[in-house]
Amino acid sequence: MYVAGALRAVESFLMRGGQQTARRNAWAAVCEDRRRARDRHEAQSVLESLAGSRGSGPWAG
Repeated sequence: MYVAGALRAVESFLMRGGQQTARRNAWAAVCEDRRRARDRHEAQSVLESLAGSRGSGPWAG
């Protein structure tokens, strides 16, 4: 019984670092997804503003 508990404690100690790495990786992915969403939103706004100004420029026919 004592050996099983000791092995469980060692396993828990060793796995903790892996879980922290997984959490860090997941958070980095969330942050990157949010950054890409902001970039998409900004690009969409620029495209919409350009499309809206097409009829009012000096070359409008």
